[in-house]
Amino acid sequence: MLMLMGRFYLVISVFFAGCWPGFVQAQQQADTLKVNTLDTLTVEGIRQIRTESLPDVHGTYLLAGKRSELIRLTNLDANIASKTGRQLLARIPGLFVYDMDGTGNQLNIATRGLDPHRSWELNIRQNGIITNSDMYGYPASHYSPPTESLERVELVRGTGSLQYGAQFGGMINYITKAADTTRRFGFESINAVGSYGLLSTYNAIGGKVGRLTYYAYDYRRVFAGYRENARSHAQAQFVSLQFQATNRLRLRAELGRSTYLAQQPGPLTDAQFARNPRQATRSRNYFNPDIYVPSLRAVWQPSDRTQLTATLSAVLGMRNSVLFDAFADVPDAPDPQTGQYKPRQVDIDHFNSYTAEIRLLHRYQIGPLPATLVIGVQGMNNDLHRRQVGRGTTGSAFDLSLTATGWGRDLHYYTRNVAVFAESQVELTPKLTLSPGIRRENGLTRMRGTISYYSPDAVPNDIAHQFTLLGVSSQYRITPQIRFYAGYSQAYRPVIFKDIIPVSVYERVDTNLKDAHGYTLEAGVAGLWRSIHVNVGVFDLLYRNRLGSIVTTSADGSSTVLRTNIGDSRSRGVEALLEADLFRSGKLLVSGFTSTAYLDARYLNVQVSTGTENRSVSGNRVEAAPAWTSRNGVTLRYRQVSLTTQYSYVGKTFSDALNTEIPTGNGARGLVPAYSLWDLNATWWFRKRLTIRGSISNLTNRQYFTKRPTFYPGPGIWPSDGRSFTLSAGLRL
Repeated sequence: MLMLMGRFYLVISVFFAGCWPGFVQAQQQADTLKVNTLDTLTVEGIRQIRTESLPDVHGTYLLAGKRSELIRLTNLDANIASKTGRQLLARIPGLFVYDMDGTGNQLNIATRGLDPHRSWELNIRQNGIITNSDMYGYPASHYSPPTESLERVELVRGTGSLQYGAQFGGMINYITKAADTTRRFGFESINAVGSYGLLSTYNAIGGKVGRLTYYAYDYRRVFAGYRENARSHAQAQFVSLQFQATNRLRLRAELGRSTYLAQQPGPLTDAQFARNPRQATRSRNYFNPDIYVPSLRAVWQPSDRTQLTATLSAVLGMRNSVLFDAFADVPDAPDPQTGQYKPRQVDIDHFNSYTAEIRLLHRYQIGPLPATLVIGVQGMNNDLHRRQVGRGTTGSAFDLSLTATGWGRDLHYYTRNVAVFAESQVELTPKLTLSPGIRRENGLTRMRGTISYYSPDAVPNDIAHQFTLLGVSSQYRITPQIRFYAGYSQAYRPVIFKDIIPVSVYERVDTNLKDAHGYTLEAGVAGLWRSIHVNVGVFDLLYRNRLGSIVTTSADGSSTVLRTNIGDSRSRGVEALLEADLFRSGKLLVSGFTSTAYLDARYLNVQVSTGTENRSVSGNRVEAAPAWTSRNGVTLRYRQVSLTTQYSYVGKTFSDALNTEIPTGNGARGLVPAYSLWDLNATWWFRKRLTIRGSISNLTNRQYFTKRPTFYPGPGIWPSDGRSFTLSAGLRL
C-alpha cells in the first residue's frame, strides 16, 4: 500500500511540475472573464420493474449456474402494508402462497411441491443471518420483519444448497433497507390505513457519522381481521451498527425482534364456508411468537483476491399458543350446567438456536483458467424446549397460566451439528463456467424429557445427521446478457420435532428414523434480450424417506400407529418468467409480465394409514402442490405515477396423500378448489420525499381458501381475505 501511494504521489508531482506555469497563466486569464450561470437541466426517467438474477459472485457465495431471483420491493406496486405474498413475490414462478390466517403477519411459502407451513422448507435469512427458529427441531419462520423495512428479496433455488445449508426449497434472503451514508441523520416514516381496522406505522432513522453507519426502526400494526375473532397486534424493532475499522475490515452488529398476538377464528367445515366464510368457530384461541435475532459479523479483505466473513448469530424467543383444539364441527360452547367453557390447551416453545459460520472466498488461477473458491464451516448448537398439552384456563382472554400441575409433553430437542463445505467456480472459457461442490454434515439430535401418556423408556430418541452431499453446476453465456444454466445438488431435511412426537397413547415412534434426503436437478435460460427479460427452466426434485404414519401390529396383536419413513416423492416441472416493455412513448411506459409454472408432484412407493389399514398412494399428487400456478400483470407508468393490474390463478390441490376429493363432514379432508384473483395497485413518487400507495386486493371479492391444514392451527378450511382496500403514505427526510 505504501509503495502504491508513493507511486501515485510521484505521478501527481511530475504532472503539476510540468503543467503548473500554464495552469497559473490560465487561472489569471479566467479571473478577468465574466461568470455565467448555466440553466438547470432536469433528467427524467421511467422507473422499470424488472426481476434480476444474482451475480455469479455475490459476497462470499458462488451462484453461476444456479437459478436465482432478485426482487426490489421498493419499486413494486404491491400491498406492502398487508404483506400480500402473491403480489410481493409474484415474479417467482411456481411459488405457492399459503394464506394461513389473513393477518399479514407472516409469509407462508414454498416452491416445487414442498410444504409451505411457515416456509419451513426454506433456509430463511435476514441480511444473510439465519432466522429459522430451529433448523433441526422446528425450522418455521416465526421471525417476521415488516415489509416496509425491506429493500429487496433474494431467492436461490435448491442447487445452491451446498453453500448455505441443505434445504430442498432453497434460500430466501430478506435484505433490509440501509442508511443514507451521505447524511449524518435521515428519517423515514410509512403509515397505512385499510379495511377491517388496519392501522400500521413504520418509523426508521439512519445515517453515517465518521466510520459508523447506523440504522434502526420501530414498527406497530393492528388489524381487526377479515373474519370474526381475528384481531392481531404486531410490532417489530431492528438496530444495525456498522463500523469501518480499516479500509479492509468491516464490523457489523444487528439485533432484530418481531412479535405479534393473533386471535385465531378457527377452521370451518365446507357447509360453514358456503354459508358465511367470515364467521368464526373459535373465540378463545390465540397465537403469540416473540423472537429475537442478534448477530455479529466481521468482513475482512486481506487482499483484492481474498475475503473472509465470520458470523455469530442466534435465534432466541418463544412460540406460545392457547387454544380449544378440536375439529371445526365441534363447537366451543359453555357447559349448560356449569356455564363454563372447557379448559384450553397451552403450548409453549422456547428457542435457543446458535450458529457460527466462517466463509473464505479466494480468487486464483488453475494454469490459464481464472477460478474462485469458497470454503467454510458452519456450526449449530440448538436446544428447543417444548412444553405442550398444559391444562389452561376456562377463560376467553390470552392467558398462558395452567390450572393443573405439569405438562402432557415436556421435552428437549438438543442438536449439535458441524458442516464443512467447499465449492469452486472455474472459468473454462470466457463464456463457460463449471462449479463443483461438496458439503459434509456431521451432527446428532437427542430428544429427552417426559410424555405423560408414554412409557419413559420409549421417549429418548437419538437421530444422527451424517451426509456427504455433492453437487455441480455449469453456466454458458450465450451473450453477455443471456446465460444457459444447469445444476445438480444433493440435499436433506432433518427429522423435526413434529415427526417423532406421538400424539396419543395409540402411537409409537420408530427408533430408526432417517432424515429425508434426495436431490435437485435444474436447467434453464435467463437474461435480457432487447426489452424482454426471460428466465425459463425445468427441474426434477427427488425427496426420499418422507415421514408419515402406518398401521402395524404390536407384540400383543393389537393395531398400533407407527410414525416412520413411509416412502418417496418426486416433483417435476417448468418455471417460466417473462417480462417485457409493451409500449413506450415519451414519458409513458406500459410493461407486462407472466410468471407461470407447471408442477407434477407425486408420491412414489408410499403407503399411509387410513385408520385401520394401510393403503398405497403411489402415483397420487402431493398435498398443496397445484399443477398450474400463474401470475400475470400489466403496469402503466407515466412520470412518477404507476398503476399495476395483476391476475393470479392457482390450480386445485389436495389436503391429504389419499387425494380425497369429496370433503369430509368436519372439513379436515377434501379438495381445495382452484381460484383466480384480481389485484389493483398504484404508486405515486413525489420528488423522492413522498410516496403514496393505494391497493385494492381481491378486486372481485372472491371467496376462497388455499389449504386445509392437517394439524396446527386446526384441521379444516381457513378462509382467505375477501376484497380489501389499503392506503399508505411514506415520507423521507
